[in-house]
Amino acid sequence: MKNEIHPESYRLVVFKDMSNGYQFITKSCVETKDTTEWEDGNEYPLYKLEISSASHPFYTGKMQFVDTAGRIDKFNKRYAKKK
Repeated sequence: MKNEIHPESYRLVVFKDMSNGYQFITKSCVETKDTTEWEDGNEYPLYKLEISSASHPFYTGKMQFVDTAGRIDKFNKRYAKKK
């Protein structure tokens, strides 16, 4: 990698899929508030995902019901008034 082209906050970050608990670690400059302990015993910033390749139907080959924070209920409530 070229020197001095990446942001200062470019570091290892743990990404966690909240629908199934799958975690992976990679370099990123995403803003995080939480931290978690990784398999190597070190603590890293944690970024929570709603969906990843471990739960997305395109990669898994099966459809999964993922209702994050009641989004389906909010949608139905909002558009039920217009019927």
